[in-house]
Amino acid sequence: MASAALWLYSLLVWLAQPLVRRKLRRRARAEKGYGTAVGERFGYYAPPLDSLMMHSSTSGQGSFLWIHAVSLGETRAAGILLAELRAQWPDMRLLLTHGTATGRAEGEKLLLPGDVQVWQPWDTRGAVERFLRQFHPAAGILMETEVWPNLVAACQARGVPLVLANARLSEKSLAAALRIASLSRPAYGRLNAVWAQTDADAERLRQLGAPVQGVLGNLKFDAEPDAAQLAQGREWHAASARPVLLLASSREGEEAMWLQNFIKNRTPALAGQALTAINTEAIAAPGSVQWLIVPRHPQRFDEVFALLSSAGLRVARRSQWGQPPQDADVWLGDTLGEMALYYGLADVALLGGSFAPLGGQNLIEAAACGCPVVMGPHTFNFAEVAEQACAAGAAQRVAGMAEGMLAAGQWASDRARLALGRTQAQAFSTAHRGAAARTAAALKALLATRPSRAG
Repeated sequence: MASAALWLYSLLVWLAQPLVRRKLRRRARAEKGYGTAVGERFGYYAPPLDSLMMHSSTSGQGSFLWIHAVSLGETRAAGILLAELRAQWPDMRLLLTHGTATGRAEGEKLLLPGDVQVWQPWDTRGAVERFLRQFHPAAGILMETEVWPNLVAACQARGVPLVLANARLSEKSLAAALRIASLSRPAYGRLNAVWAQTDADAERLRQLGAPVQGVLGNLKFDAEPDAAQLAQGREWHAASARPVLLLASSREGEEAMWLQNFIKNRTPALAGQALTAINTEAIAAPGSVQWLIVPRHPQRFDEVFALLSSAGLRVARRSQWGQPPQDADVWLGDTLGEMALYYGLADVALLGGSFAPLGGQNLIEAAACGCPVVMGPHTFNFAEVAEQACAAGAAQRVAGMAEGMLAAGQWASDRARLALGRTQAQAFSTAHRGAAARTAAALKALLATRPSRAG
C-alpha cells in the first residue's frame, strides 16, 4: 500500500499538470524544442511511434535498455557510457529520455536505427504506467540525480531493474531530500543499485537509504575533446595578439558581475583601445587581454549580447565570424557544441556558476582540454572534483569575480606557470578516467542473472 507521503505527492503532481503545460508553452517561445511532442511528457505517443512499437512487439519484454539523461551534461555523460554498453551488447536497442530541449537535441546524435527517443514522463502514476506499458524496458539507467518517486515505484512493481549511474548528491540536495525523507527515502531505497562518482557522494546517498554498490568515478573524465575543435582553437590562440581569458558556461548574474569589474578597472590610457579588466601591474606587455564569454544556456545568448553592447563594448558573436576578430572588446561564444574550441582558444578559464551561488559548472572538460581554471566560492555541485583539481594544480579558488579576473590575468601572464598549469590540467583529467568501463561492467553483472537482458 502506498505511503501517505507518496499518495499526497501523487495528488500534487497530478494537479500540477496544467501548470506544467503552461510552463512548456512559455519555454517554447524561447526554445522551440519545448513545444515538440508535448503529449509524450504525459505518456501519450504519436501514431508513428505506436506503429514502431507494434512492429517490434514480437521481441516482448526487454527489447529496450532505457537511459534517462535529463539535460545536456547528463546526455553527454550518457553518450560516454553508451559507447561501452553498445560494445557489451551490440544488438541492444536504446530508449533515451530527457527533460530539457538541449538534452533532447544532444541525444539525437546518439541514436541508431531501432532506437527511440522520447520525453521523460511527468511523474504521475498514469503517465509513468503508460510509459512503461509502451516500451517494456529491460532495465533503466538514471543519470546522476534524477530520482522520481512514482517512476521508481512503478519500475519496482513491474520488475524493471532501475539504477542510478554516475550518481552525485550535494550537501544542499541532501538537506532538501531529508526534509521530505518520508518521500525521498523510499524512492532511493527502491533502486536496484547506485554507483556514485565520489566517496562523499556515496556517503550522502547512503543517508537517504540508497543501495550504493560502488564508487566508480565520474563518466565525464572519459570524454575525449573534439580534436578538430581543439586544434582550431589552439591555432586561433596562437594568432591572437593578446592572452585570451574565458568566462566559461556563465550563469544568470555572472556576466553582470564580470561587466561591473571590467568597466571599473578600465584606465584612461586604454580609452579607444581594446578594453581590459586586468591592469598593467597584473599582466605583462602588451598590457591587455582578450575576453571570451560563453553563456551556459543558449536562450541567454541574445540577453548577454544586449547587456555587453549596452555598456558600449564591441561584441563579436562567434556565430557571425569565421575566425576571431582582433578589434573586438569581447568575443561572445553563442554556439552549442564548441566548448573544446573555446577551451583551446583560451589561456585560462573562469568557471561559470561558481561566482553566483549556483554550485558551479563542471570543470572536467576544461581539464581535458588542458585549460587551467579559476573558480569562485560556490562549487557545491562538484565539491570533491573542484578540490581535487586545486590540489592537482589544475585549478585555483578565489573569493569572488574581481579576484577571479585578476587571478586569471596573472596566471596567463606567467608563461612558465601557465605551461605547468596546462600540463597539470591534462594529467588530472587522464588520472581519473575509466568510469565508463567500470559502470558498464557493473551493469552487466547486475543483469547477468536476470532472464531479460539488454539486447
